[in-house]
Amino acid sequence: MNDNSKVLIGLLAGLAAGAALGLLFAPEKGTDTRDRLSQSIKDLSDSIKDKAADEINNLANLKDKVVSSVKSKINPEEQYADETEHA
Repeated sequence: MNDNSKVLIGLLAGLAAGAALGLLFAPEKGTDTRDRLSQSIKDLSDSIKDKAADEINNLANLKDKVVSSVKSKINPEEQYADETEHA
């Protein structure tokens, strides 16, 4: 995970914690506070799932690049054969 991802996750966690504390100490009915807190947690969960999906896609792309690189170094003749077939 790169530094930007860590910062984003930390920021989201901080925002969720701040929102939760703000809701808990807000002068509203308990049911309204719990509903708002529940919605905040759901939103945080959704954003974490989205970020995780993005990171999984990044890892899949990286894997494909590594596999391609290793294959071209192991058998460079195949790479040239593939290039001439597509030309």
